[in-house]
Amino acid sequence: MTERAKLCKGKIMAGAKKRVLVTGAGGFIGHHMASYLVDKGYWVRGVDIKEPEFEKSRADEFALLDLRRWENCLKATEGIEEVYAFAADMGGMGFISGNHAQILHNNSLINIHTLDAARENGAKRYFYTSSACIYPEYKQTDANVTPLKEDDAYPAMPQDAYGWEKLVTERLCTHYREDYGLETRIVRFHNIFGPRGTWDGGREKAPAALCRKIATAKLTKNPVIEIWGDGEQTRSFCYIDDCVIGIYKLMRSDFHDPLNLGQDRMVSINELAAMIAKIAGFEIKIKHIEGPQGVRGRNSDNTLLRKTLKWEPAISLEEGLMKTYGWIEEQVREQLG
Repeated sequence: MTERAKLCKGKIMAGAKKRVLVTGAGGFIGHHMASYLVDKGYWVRGVDIKEPEFEKSRADEFALLDLRRWENCLKATEGIEEVYAFAADMGGMGFISGNHAQILHNNSLINIHTLDAARENGAKRYFYTSSACIYPEYKQTDANVTPLKEDDAYPAMPQDAYGWEKLVTERLCTHYREDYGLETRIVRFHNIFGPRGTWDGGREKAPAALCRKIATAKLTKNPVIEIWGDGEQTRSFCYIDDCVIGIYKLMRSDFHDPLNLGQDRMVSINELAAMIAKIAGFEIKIKHIEGPQGVRGRNSDNTLLRKTLKWEPAISLEEGLMKTYGWIEEQVREQLG
């Protein structure tokens, strides 16, 4: 153990609460996770290049740090027992499909530096947020896709640089556990959504984008909304409250292989839009246009999740959309004045 790690261990032992780091704590999932851990009684340090946009962080300490830089990762992980790594340069399909070099460069720096700094500073456990985008494109060519199991990841052929970057970091986490004894946990998210996340500007994901479009249509009384492609591409969507519970359960478990985290109910984008319109109480007219669509179909096989954690997401898509739409309509109403 290095002198720095010994010093940090001393600081940890002196504290009454377990000290954890949440990177990306200014973003959607990281912000929710920080609040959840505070409620669980942890001392939380949040780190990001920006503060949360929609409400103040509840973290005990919040630092503005660019984690692409090694020295900042050392600062972030100092005195920390466990790391929840959410920091990433990412967004919805529109962003992912047009920024390959930026995503691969920035996220590789963030991941390598944060993981190594956690090891250097004597952290015991490290949670890495991977993605369903790691799954091979050749297994997702049909809208009626067979749900993806964890061992479907290889032979590897992710569609975008984002997926490749996630898959490589999964391997890095595995080797840090095997070679250095850092207990790593890896989750593959399947489309997490909910309130207090990005809902406009180009980085938002499908549920938030559709909620914004339908709220705008309702408030302006213009029923036409645009959807990229024919809208028959399929996905499953998991509400944020289930997401943070699943993360915590995995972090406390002894399971160290990659694990899917998402709902296993698949819907088309057209069906998703219809659900949101019903919640909004407004009849829409869909205009299909050219645009990036990602893979044709994607769904989560939750067999291993249920077996490993004796749990699976319980909040229905409709319930999650009601909460999300209500919040986004408020944002749109305020924006429109």
